Formats: sequence, structure tokens, C-alpha cells
Amino acid sequence: MKSEFIKKGEEKERKEVNGKLFRLLQKSTAMESIIAELDVGVQSETYRHKGEEVHLVLSGKIEYMVGDEVYIMEEGDVLWHRSDVDHLARNIGDVKAVYITISSPPTFM
Repeated sequence: MKSEFIKKGEEKERKEVNGKLFRLLQKSTAMESIIAELDVGVQSETYRHKGEEVHLVLSGKIEYMVGDEVYIMEEGDVLWHRSDVDHLARNIGDVKAVYITISSPPTFM
């Protein structure tokens, strides 16, 4: 396959638990793209795995921790990090936070 087009609202897989929603949009042998949603006050688990990731905040306000670094991210902000460092996201805003994660290799979903 040389390309894949995903229409708005389409998803390959959905994982929802305790105020967290992860929607897998694309997955290949090299990478995956996910739209993540965190309800107000909710945080992800702490993750550590092989690879690297890029996050783009679409709406809301997220505190994203990578190792001992803390980043306050808002709409339009982008963060890249190695995935073999402990990392997690926390919604610190007053509305649902929505962000895109693109990771390589595809190890999350």
C-alpha cells in the first residue's frame, strides 16, 4: 500500500477507559497515528517503550511529562520525545483536551 486516506469520523480501533479515549486512525509496520481525548482532570498512565513520538494539541490544555521535564501544551503546540523515557499526559484545563499522537514504531494500539 502506498497511501491511506481516513475520512473525518473514521477510526480503525477505539480504546476508552476512565475518562480517556484513544482512537486509532492509521497503523503500519513503521508508525501509528492516534487521536487522544482526556476529560478534565484525567491523566494517562505512565508509558515507556521503544521508539519516538510527536504530539500536537488540537484543543484544551495538557501538562505533558517526559522524564523530569514538564511541558504545558495548548492548542497548536507540538512536542517530540523519545518513547524510552517515562512519559504521561494530564488534562490541566477546564475542558476536554484533544491531541494527536504519531509514534514509531506502532506500539500503543
